[in-house]
Amino acid sequence: MPTISPHAAGSRAQLSAQEITVGFGSRPVLENISLCLNPASRLAVIGENGRGKSTLLQVLAGLRTPDSGHVQVNGSVGFAHQEMHFDPEATIGDLVAQATAASRLALSGLHAAAQDLASGQSGSEQRYAQALEQATALDAWDAERRVDLALQALHAETNRERKLDELSVGQRYRVRLACLLGGTDDFLLLDEPTNHLDAPSLAFLADSISGRRGAVVMVSHDRILLRRCATSFLDLDPSADGRPLAYTGDYDGYRLARMAERERWDQLYLRQQQEHAKLQQDLSAAQDRLVSGWRPPKGTGKHARATRAGSLVRSVHQRRERLESHSVDLPPAPRHFRLPVLGARPGIELLRASDLTVSGRLDTPVCLALHAGSRLVVTGPNGAGKSTLLQVLSGNLEPSRGQLHHAAALRAGYLPQESTLPAELRASDVYRQQVQRIVSRGIISAEHAVGLPELGLLRTAEAAQRIGELSMGQQRRLQLAMVLAARPHVLLLDEPTNHLSMALVDELTEALQATGAAVVLGTHDRQLLSDTGRWPRLRLESSNH
Repeated sequence: MPTISPHAAGSRAQLSAQEITVGFGSRPVLENISLCLNPASRLAVIGENGRGKSTLLQVLAGLRTPDSGHVQVNGSVGFAHQEMHFDPEATIGDLVAQATAASRLALSGLHAAAQDLASGQSGSEQRYAQALEQATALDAWDAERRVDLALQALHAETNRERKLDELSVGQRYRVRLACLLGGTDDFLLLDEPTNHLDAPSLAFLADSISGRRGAVVMVSHDRILLRRCATSFLDLDPSADGRPLAYTGDYDGYRLARMAERERWDQLYLRQQQEHAKLQQDLSAAQDRLVSGWRPPKGTGKHARATRAGSLVRSVHQRRERLESHSVDLPPAPRHFRLPVLGARPGIELLRASDLTVSGRLDTPVCLALHAGSRLVVTGPNGAGKSTLLQVLSGNLEPSRGQLHHAAALRAGYLPQESTLPAELRASDVYRQQVQRIVSRGIISAEHAVGLPELGLLRTAEAAQRIGELSMGQQRRLQLAMVLAARPHVLLLDEPTNHLSMALVDELTEALQATGAAVVLGTHDRQLLSDTGRWPRLRLESSNH
């Protein structure tokens, strides 16, 4: 475990990781990862779902011990998890107190040093100067105000008495993130920080990262955040030499470097395969000479025959060793998402909503109609009722007022923003149970149900793992697959890009543009909003904004 100082180190802060390796059972997750961070670092950790991005942050934070390698930290570390673990009795005030503890300790030390100075104690001048330097480095007098401003900017709950257990996942995350952004940790580790933020909150997050005096390490699929804030990248996807791709520069430069690396790997593999074929030909030729060389020309002595035979044998063995030493890893084929054929007969009205409201959750009366191929983006600040509206449209929540009409035999696929899957079951078993449910209810026939491998969302080895062993991104892929299993006529997607890799987000966006199903999106993802810029918008307003 790394040794982490609870005190801010300021300009002297440094974090280094050497040869970090972590495996889950026999499956390697991280292999020989090394990095070094200073206060100016703005590092983005990139990679497909399941490559160990969150695991690496846990190791850097001292929450997971690597199988080999070590981490050294001079300074304090703050970590915003994707999934926040908390004491059910803890309050928002407890998180704020934790975030401001270093500042309060510094002010207490300054007060004690001032008293010693006033009483003329020996050495008090030096102690006071050191205490003042520490308090000034932390800007300790302003600690509470900074956290309050962050809570307000992220539209987080500000009542210090509220228990964390009473808050939603998104609300808890915003409180935790606000405490970290308002704090003074030397190293800030952010795991998918944009997942629960609306547009103003996203702008505040980017401003906070850009203006921060300490280092920031972020795992994020938000390309706009990465373009603005990241100055270096660590790509954990496979490479030709087995090492992660490290790149210093902006996001667009990183993408070009990633493509160049893949092209170099493909060309290297092709050259090595050609060499492999030549070595095989040489080996076959040597073996032919060995067979034909057992009987030397008439008159050749036994000693010459033995010399000739031995030379051929050595040549064969040397060439075989060369052949075996040129073993080449095939570049892994990119995983591609395949959206199944969806949709209903053109022109059919699939769903109509008239003046829908939900008391305390959806204040804006909603009227809409969806036909086959309809597109709609639901926008608005956190708390405006976007998730509530999608729940109502899916039939999972009854409206307080208004009417909702579904077409006969309508198949609606609803992807909630957050959901829980049984950690002890294998992903393939959970998916199979989902298919069995929809078939047994007559929602779709067995022959028309979508098989998990058809979607390209999980590899065979991933589908065989227990859900508790999968990353958040892999679990999100499984949830999306379960929505698509019944070939829905209407897709109701609540923050569908949460936890997904950038490559899958691109593929999902392209697929949603082309599908024959009606699609309703609730999202704050700025790139997705840009990519769907021509879709109709329904903006909800919160009574709190």
